[in-house]
Amino acid sequence: MTALLVALGAAVGAPLRYLVGQWVKDHRGTLVVNVAGSFVLGLVLGLPLSPGLVAMLGTGFCGALTTYSTFSWEILTLSKRGEIAAAVGYALLSITAGMGAAVIGGALAHTLVS
Repeated sequence: MTALLVALGAAVGAPLRYLVGQWVKDHRGTLVVNVAGSFVLGLVLGLPLSPGLVAMLGTGFCGALTTYSTFSWEILTLSKRGEIAAAVGYALLSITAGMGAAVIGGALAHTLVS
């Protein structure tokens, strides 16, 4: 049953990731989905949800929405073009913003539950 819930979440997250990629044509699309997914995951993990919902929303939806492989590819592409400062800046911004979004999502969940 859990695998089905993960698949259901992924069936929403993956098309949403594709649509954002079509809407924002460059690495900013990856940044948007990764930060949004981090926020949602922080929220999901901070709420008192059933294990099934956590699997569907956290693993399925957030797992399909976010993309570490594209993030890595974009950093590699920037580096190969000699845009080292842009690559480092993009990596630092992505990691910092993602972690911050997860913390904010968790804090919001805590506030909602309290």
